[in-house]
Amino acid sequence: MESGAIPLSSVGAFDLQATVESGQTYLWDRADGNMYETMSAHGGDHWYETVVPPIDGVSDERAVVRVRQVDDRLEWESTTDAVPLLTHLLRLDDDLDAILGSTSELPLLERAYEAYRGMRLVRDPPFPCLVSFICSAQMRVSRIHRMQMDMADAFGETVALDGRTYSAFPTPEQLADRTEAELRDLSLGYRAPYVRRTAEMVADGEADPAAVRGMAYEDAREYLTRFVGVGDKVADCVLLFSLEFLEAVPLDTWIRTAIADYYPECDAGGYAETSRAIRERFGGDYAGYAQTYVFYYLRAGGE
Repeated sequence: MESGAIPLSSVGAFDLQATVESGQTYLWDRADGNMYETMSAHGGDHWYETVVPPIDGVSDERAVVRVRQVDDRLEWESTTDAVPLLTHLLRLDDDLDAILGSTSELPLLERAYEAYRGMRLVRDPPFPCLVSFICSAQMRVSRIHRMQMDMADAFGETVALDGRTYSAFPTPEQLADRTEAELRDLSLGYRAPYVRRTAEMVADGEADPAAVRGMAYEDAREYLTRFVGVGDKVADCVLLFSLEFLEAVPLDTWIRTAIADYYPECDAGGYAETSRAIRERFGGDYAGYAQTYVFYYLRAGGE
């Protein structure tokens, strides 16, 4: 086991709990079993755990990573040097002040930024992120998270760290080999055939979520909708939380509520038109950062 600490003085404002419990990732688990039990800024020094697949340019091996925020540092334990992994997954390399400063000066954004200053977007691995958001339709965050943990426990490989075993999220091939009935047994319901077919598409080389890198944003969103169970909103979530399209604004219930209550002029009818309008209202290139703060702020009862 390796361990270490990242001083937050080298990172800037950071809020670990808000980052991993704000509904943008379902691939981390909280060691005390109370994921999503509280939604408050800087909510404690809980250990968060995940199994990370190989990431091009970051790590060439699967790794267990555990991290917690204590005072002025991030403490970590891992099967490898976790600093590059945490920097990548939690966007510790973002200049948060510059990003938030580049978004529009709107009272709602200012209140959300003040409440959860330090929340970062995540960079989840593309395939697990895609499956997570296919499972997200009409589901509470705790149920979405449980589905991902259950799929990892049932079908993924295990990795050991300090005498404990952790389950990796299944590869496309591992999920494609499961039956629809096996997925339904994990309470995926009508999402089971969507997950299985999407896994088949990736495993067979028919489509790859990572293929959108380098595309124009709206072209990338259209590409992702070829996966079964993926509409515009799910595609936007994958683009934003995995694939570096920081301008993406997923139009979920909370953002549509914000549009209705604060920015009704942005309701342009269709998804693409409304998404384009609220993206411009939030400031363009980093509108997805603004969206995530507003989503978490409203869902946590900030207004």
